[in-house]
Amino acid sequence: MRPLRNVIYIQTQNSWLHKDNENLVLKVDKELKARVPIHKLQGLVCFGQVSISPYLMAHCAENGITITYLNQFGKFLARVEGPVSGNVLLRRTQHLTGADTAKSVAIARTMLTGKLYNQRSVLRRYLRDYGNQAEQQNMTHDLAAAEKRLSRCMQQLADCNGIDTLMGREGEAAQVYFGVFQHLIRQPGFEFDARRRRPPTDPVNALLSFCYTLLTHDCRSALETVGLDPASGFLHQLRSGRPSLALDLVEEFRPMVERFVLSLINKRQLALNDFETWPNGSVTLKEEPRKTLLAAWQDRKQDTLMHPWFEETVPVGLLPWLQAQILARFLRGDCDSYVPFLWK
Repeated sequence: MRPLRNVIYIQTQNSWLHKDNENLVLKVDKELKARVPIHKLQGLVCFGQVSISPYLMAHCAENGITITYLNQFGKFLARVEGPVSGNVLLRRTQHLTGADTAKSVAIARTMLTGKLYNQRSVLRRYLRDYGNQAEQQNMTHDLAAAEKRLSRCMQQLADCNGIDTLMGREGEAAQVYFGVFQHLIRQPGFEFDARRRRPPTDPVNALLSFCYTLLTHDCRSALETVGLDPASGFLHQLRSGRPSLALDLVEEFRPMVERFVLSLINKRQLALNDFETWPNGSVTLKEEPRKTLLAAWQDRKQDTLMHPWFEETVPVGLLPWLQAQILARFLRGDCDSYVPFLWK
């Protein structure tokens, strides 16, 4: 099994990163702040004004360490990576499969099945862990009804023969799921009435958008590692500059991210005063609380669970890579179908 390597998140403004022998060195105002062995790194994610020496950038490009630039609030800006090392025959098969509507629909249907299954698992977990509290607050009926509707939507995916109908069914499921999402929030003051992206206008949406960005980074890196083209998807159609296949892979992991966000809120690791609102109505997480989130994100990636397809206990952080492996094996003809990760 591939070892889990670290992703370093640098958000201190005016940071300077450079290479010293086999170490990555972080300095702020010429003061040494951190030193990390480079061979343990998988990627660098830089927020805002972070500078990297050309020598370090070249080393990262040569050794498969991806550098991602986000603005200070977590919006994707750019990505630096070395030459593509994927198997050209695998990528050709991927592109031909994407051009075949029936094959694309079959893969996309399976991915969405995984997403809806995992959304249902989030609701079932809450009913299992907090069912008594939910009943006292008259929420049990809403949650149980949503769980049943998600099951029905998941069954109806089998009858969808086009991407548009699949997206329509996924949209219905999302409306049901996020329609009861407020019931899962147990810290007073955090309100959620709908999913809002551009821009997020409340703390819960701000956390979801930020964590989805982190997840997309991990999924894109995983696909490139196994030799797939992250821009050529099956569910998300081709669009210049969009990592469509990475967004496809993200779908089945979104409920795990949503559970992570709920955990941060419900365990009171974050509070309402950790957020700020900008003139355009956008809500973002402040710099210091963001460090709390990133530390919790890294800790979560170290947790282990049983992967049913590989039948091994693996770190959560390896799940995108493992699913990318399954997809690559399917495209090569080594297995009969793509099998999504089903969270139990």
